[in-house]
Amino acid sequence: MVSAALLSAIAVSCFVAAARLRQASWPRRGPYVAVIVWQVLGLAWGFSTIGALLAFGLAPYGRGVVGGLVALVRDASSHDLYLSRIAGTSLGATQIGAVILAFSLTLLLFSGLVASSVQVLRVRRRHHDLLGLVAHDDPEVPGARILDHPAAAAYCLPGVLRSEVVISAGALKVLDRSELAAVIAHEHAHLRQRHDLVLLPFSSLKRAFPHVSMVEVYYRAVALLIEMCADDQARRERSPKELAMALLRFGASGNSQVPAGALAVTTDEPEVLTRVSRLLNPVQQLTRRQTTAVLSAAVALLGTITVLWSMPL
Repeated sequence: MVSAALLSAIAVSCFVAAARLRQASWPRRGPYVAVIVWQVLGLAWGFSTIGALLAFGLAPYGRGVVGGLVALVRDASSHDLYLSRIAGTSLGATQIGAVILAFSLTLLLFSGLVASSVQVLRVRRRHHDLLGLVAHDDPEVPGARILDHPAAAAYCLPGVLRSEVVISAGALKVLDRSELAAVIAHEHAHLRQRHDLVLLPFSSLKRAFPHVSMVEVYYRAVALLIEMCADDQARRERSPKELAMALLRFGASGNSQVPAGALAVTTDEPEVLTRVSRLLNPVQQLTRRQTTAVLSAAVALLGTITVLWSMPL
C-alpha cells in the first residue's frame, strides 16, 4: 500500500506542477527544455495514476505493481484465484474496481494515441494528394508550394515520405520577400524537428478526455512552446524582426482555416503578441546549470516512478 500512496502523491503533484509550469516565465527562456518537462509530466501522470491503481488493487499478491501483474497474468487461467485472495476482505470489491479502472485507463490512453495517429495520417495523405492537384511551385518562392487561396495562410504538412510547406496566395500579398523567407524558415524548422510528433501525445489526450478543459489549456501551452522552438530556429537564418512583422501581418489579416494535422502560423492574438514580444525583446536563455537541474529533476521523477512500480510494498 506504500507504493500506492506514493504513486498517488506523484500523480497529484503532476497536476500541481503542470499548473505552475503553465504560469512560470522560465519556459520562454528555454522552450525546448520546457517541452521535455511537459512530456515528462504527462508520462509521469499516466504511469503514476495507473501504477497507484494497480498497486492498490494487486496488493494481495504482495509483489508490487510489476510482480503483481505477472502473478495476475499467470493466475488468469484459474479465473478465481485473484478473487479468492481478497474474498472476505473489507477492501476486496474496491481493489477489484481499482484493477479494472487501471486497465480501462490504459486502454483509453492507448486507443486515443492510436486513433489520433491513424486520423492524422489519413488526413495528411488526403491533403498531400489534394495539394498535388491544386498547388504549384513558384521559382520566386523556393522551399514552398503555392496554394491559390485569398486568405493569408502558411503551414507545413509533415509526412513519412514527403513533407511540404504551403503558402497561400493571400499570404504572398501581405508579406514582403524577407518576411516570407522568415515564415518559410519557421515552417521548415517544424518539419526538421518533427514537432508534429511532439504534439501527438497531447492531441491524443484531448481525444481521450474531450470534455476536460484543462487538457485543452495544457495542449495550447505546449503548442505555443513548440512555436517558440521553431521561432528560435528561424531566427538563426533570418532576422527576428522579419518573423515578428510577418506574425503581425498574419494576425491583422484575420483567421484562416488550415487542414487537420498541419502546423500553421497562428493568428490567435495573445499567442501572436507573446511570440512577437519574445522575438523583439530577446530573453536570456537558460544557463547550462539550470537546464541540467531541470532535466535531472525530470529524469529523477521518471526513475522514482519506475522504482515504485517494482517495489513489493
